[in-house]
Amino acid sequence: MEAEEEAREGAAVARDLMALGYESFLGAASRGILCPDFRVLCARLAAELAALGALEPQQEEGAQLLSAGDGPGAEDAFLRQLDGLLHELHCPDRTLTGGDCAAALREPGACLRLLRFLCSELQAARLLLLKHPPNSSLAQPPGDRTKGGDGMVQELILTLQAVGLPRPPPGTPASQLLQELHLKISELLRSLPSGSIQPLLSHSLDAPRWEALELLSQTLRDQYSCRRCLLLTRMDLTTSAFHWGDRTKAQGEAMKAVLLPLREVLTTDSDVSVAHVLAARADLSRLVPATSVAARQGTSCAINKVLMGSVPDRGGRPNELEAPMPSWQSRREGRDGRRSGHQGWGRKKKKK
Repeated sequence: MEAEEEAREGAAVARDLMALGYESFLGAASRGILCPDFRVLCARLAAELAALGALEPQQEEGAQLLSAGDGPGAEDAFLRQLDGLLHELHCPDRTLTGGDCAAALREPGACLRLLRFLCSELQAARLLLLKHPPNSSLAQPPGDRTKGGDGMVQELILTLQAVGLPRPPPGTPASQLLQELHLKISELLRSLPSGSIQPLLSHSLDAPRWEALELLSQTLRDQYSCRRCLLLTRMDLTTSAFHWGDRTKAQGEAMKAVLLPLREVLTTDSDVSVAHVLAARADLSRLVPATSVAARQGTSCAINKVLMGSVPDRGGRPNELEAPMPSWQSRREGRDGRRSGHQGWGRKKKKK
């Protein structure tokens, strides 16, 4: 019976973690406090609770509620901080808060009950945040938001999505977020085959190399802007050709109403930056044919299967043309008895 109850509790914890966006920690849920991944999971849940306002803010910026390290004494520090956290959250489980926390967590199913409590508290905090959203911005104060800041926030959100991390709650310190990113990326790199991701730039960067890198980035930006300008010009000419037909003249305004909003979004500015140059890998120079299966997955569309009907023959096939034969004319005699086309120069010799 205890095994069945523990299995049900584990399934419930797995559902809660998936609902909260912590799918990558499903394997660590049942390993206990001796597992560093389990301590990292608890630390992340506690950090999000603090960011949502469910806990008292830390006096020092970037201070951790739960220590998630794996060095000597990390387990003892984690247990001390966890005991204070459970008392602050008024945990109703007397087994976890009644006495020795370390001994209580070694009991079967105790770690699952701990995660179940933290997940339920986090779900409640998120619901309260949706019901009473804060007035301030998620990432920056309203007066400090700039175009560059918005771009960095967007890049950070895309990075979190790429590595499978949930979006951070309001007020998350940058140091904590970068630490979580470092841990997640290190975990993903260990799961890859050796030598699969080799950076194209492998040298350490000093001041002259940073300047050369910035120059290279600017050159790439200019090149991509030129290519975008060429492609947009071709697109404008192609769309304007649709207005030449007699049948499309009546629907010219409707076509413009559809095309103009799409065209205004496209600009010649390129977003290539130093970050893209640093992220380049050694396999970047590997050329993939445009007709390969991998390339066609991103370029194939339904219009490729449309067959054109009969069109008028415009000719233009040189192999079907015969070269013209030259016309020959007989030579004609001139008035003075000489053949035409010849001129006599000099004096005639006297007959002896």
